[in-house]
Amino acid sequence: EAQLVESGGGSVQAGGSLRLSCAASGFIFDDVAIAWFRQVPGKEREGVSCMDISTGTRVYADLVKGRFTISSDNAKKTVYLHMNSLEPEDTAVYYCAEDVVCAPTVLRDGGSPLIWGQGTPVTVSS
Repeated sequence: EAQLVESGGGSVQAGGSLRLSCAASGFIFDDVAIAWFRQVPGKEREGVSCMDISTGTRVYADLVKGRFTISSDNAKKTVYLHMNSLEPEDTAVYYCAEDVVCAPTVLRDGGSPLIWGQGTPVTVSS
């Protein structure tokens, strides 16, 4: 069964850091793009970052540029989202998703993810 499992969420103070993990299984990891989205209850989901596993292409939403970094460990079939200088506005449930491409349109419009993880909550207090 193809699936994604997120972990690493938690509660931090503003200015702190967290590293989220997205572990993939059940599909060919090298041929996909992995995207991170976040959603606050009652608000629209927004794209955070994505990475094309085969080419290494990375895209970031303007709100997180310079603070978040996406990376992968292909041997572990895991994508990481390193979040630094966290702000209360970063509070959300973070989801990873598998898509066929990493592009600004995926983050802006949501792309066409085929698989979603269950989400991991991040709370940043001021």
